[in-house]
Amino acid sequence: MSDILRGLNAAQKSAAMHVDGPLLVLAGAGSGKTKTLTTRLAYLIDEIGIPAQNTLTLTFTNKASMEMRQRALSLIGSQSSIPILATFHRFGLMFLKFYITYLGRKNDFSVIDDKDKNKILSKIEKKVKNIDLTTREISSEISYIKNSLLGSLGEEKEYLEEFFYAYQQELLDHNLVDFDDLLLLPFNILSTNDALAARISQTYSYIMVDEYQDTNYLQFQLLRKLCFSHENLCVVGDDDQSIYGWRGADIQNILQFNKHFKDVKTIKLEENYRSTEEILNAANLMIAYNTQRIGKTLRSIKGSGEAIKNLSFEDSKAEAFGIAQEIQNLLHKGVRADDIAVLFRLNAMSKGLEENLNRLKVPHMLVGTMRFYERAEIKDILAYLRYLSNKHDDFSLERIINQPKRGIGEKTQEKIFSLAREKKISVVECFLQGEYDNVLSSKVLATLREFFALLEVLREDRDRPYKMAEALLNHINILQAYEAEYDHIDRMANIKELLQTIKEYFEENIDSTIIDFFNNIALSSSLDDTQEGSVKCMSIHTSKGLEFDYVFVIGMEEKIFPHEKKDTDLEEERRLAYVAFTRAKKKLYTSHANSRLHHTGPLKSSRFLQEAQILQGKNLDIQTGGFVKNDAVIHRVFGLGIVQKVEKIGQDMFLTISFGGLIRRIKSGFVEKA
Repeated sequence: MSDILRGLNAAQKSAAMHVDGPLLVLAGAGSGKTKTLTTRLAYLIDEIGIPAQNTLTLTFTNKASMEMRQRALSLIGSQSSIPILATFHRFGLMFLKFYITYLGRKNDFSVIDDKDKNKILSKIEKKVKNIDLTTREISSEISYIKNSLLGSLGEEKEYLEEFFYAYQQELLDHNLVDFDDLLLLPFNILSTNDALAARISQTYSYIMVDEYQDTNYLQFQLLRKLCFSHENLCVVGDDDQSIYGWRGADIQNILQFNKHFKDVKTIKLEENYRSTEEILNAANLMIAYNTQRIGKTLRSIKGSGEAIKNLSFEDSKAEAFGIAQEIQNLLHKGVRADDIAVLFRLNAMSKGLEENLNRLKVPHMLVGTMRFYERAEIKDILAYLRYLSNKHDDFSLERIINQPKRGIGEKTQEKIFSLAREKKISVVECFLQGEYDNVLSSKVLATLREFFALLEVLREDRDRPYKMAEALLNHINILQAYEAEYDHIDRMANIKELLQTIKEYFEENIDSTIIDFFNNIALSSSLDDTQEGSVKCMSIHTSKGLEFDYVFVIGMEEKIFPHEKKDTDLEEERRLAYVAFTRAKKKLYTSHANSRLHHTGPLKSSRFLQEAQILQGKNLDIQTGGFVKNDAVIHRVFGLGIVQKVEKIGQDMFLTISFGGLIRRIKSGFVEKA
């Protein structure tokens, strides 16, 4: 037996040794899917003899692709080539570099992020009438159109027609590509070129896809094109963890896989190496209520552990304080902050939690906040660098022409850019040809002359990006522009961090261009970097793919989780709870409150707690705010007191407290621990 397969269980081994034909690996949470996937890749290359360059492994996050690459390379012997392991979008970027010319476009395109996209849409909004949508809503609609492969907008989206085509024209005019185009354009190219589709399919004769339950319609159809000449497609996923229907993921892709492809082999990975029996029993019981699933039951390899602890609170304020206290107790017992996570269904729940963690001096961080590259000061610097690498990039010029302030107002900017569009040449060409001489004031002309001359000097170092960036900061007063801002110290630190990032990137990628750097960061994720030594607080969606020893799932009430809204998919909400529970390795905590701000009347505990049997049987461990007899508490009127008795009546918790001999019976939510 090959050393590559050592350590795999029977199901993992069967999946790793499958060679030809479609394969569905139904991998439960914590069942070793990454190990199985990378072992199969190594088996194909080292044992079967498939050339590494003839394999393609697609994932959804940079973090997952990097982890797989490291694991696969550790298993694969010496190879003259390296297998491609990339996200769908990074693969799309690689594909377009070679084949976008099939669409009559140049391959020096730039990838724009959501903020750049919204900037374009905001500009179009000023010209297009009868659009009663926000920029964000329009952006979402355009993504839906592209990912749904709507060749014709039809009656359903007819109201967007003018806007959609104006946006597409703007992308073409500036040779820009948005995130959706990274998948749509490769699909369009392969759909209209059978010979190329056959050649690409033969090149990638063995394709593997991770997290297949998260694929949308466009990704599914792109995979069909990549399998033009074969059906050697191995998909790994978990229908019980399909939680992105709201952004286009189609659970039917995995549920109907055996209908989309012929003679599918299905292997279930049900041995869980992450969580205890108590955690898995609760997750299994709950998810069994779903009807749209293939069906599997996770079995714990770790065996029995601690009972699930459910915490009941009077209100959300008491909950936030009680959870913070529980975490503080864990830290006092020697648990590492990095091994603790707090998960919530709604981001708004983080505020009270963060305030109480700060109050108790518990190190923590919110995961999934604004990305580094979305910060204004970073986008400014990157826009400068983009323009220095391409003097005809008017899209970047629009951001920097008056940043920092140069006395070029919005009306003047409109004149500058509208004339360039009218002449169908770039702004700098317009300027050099004297087209602005009778349009702009002598003062603005002098400013532009000085500005373009300085940029031309800086552009001399474009083959040395780090030096060019340093020179840019020395000659453009961009740092001074932020001195008046309240967070200018943070902004300065961010800019210095960007400089270091540029330096390190080109030290590690000596043959790369500045365009490669731009496209690389466009694909970066806010989850690529997290602060060590801190409790992680995040939405359940953000926690997907992560694991922690101790996990708190808060806000488990009806209307909150499952969330109450017009288009709620109850089964997806249940899958979300399943994901939350299975993040825990050693101990799972759940909590619910009787009331929350903005919700009238008493709240019922979530049906998921009942389905998982957390609120009954051996897993029952109800507390209310963590109050016990002899606790010292503070009341805003009566002051310091000592708890004499704790009573739970229905959903309410009452404390009998002695305030220096004065005995009062008070609801628990009206006092705090001293």
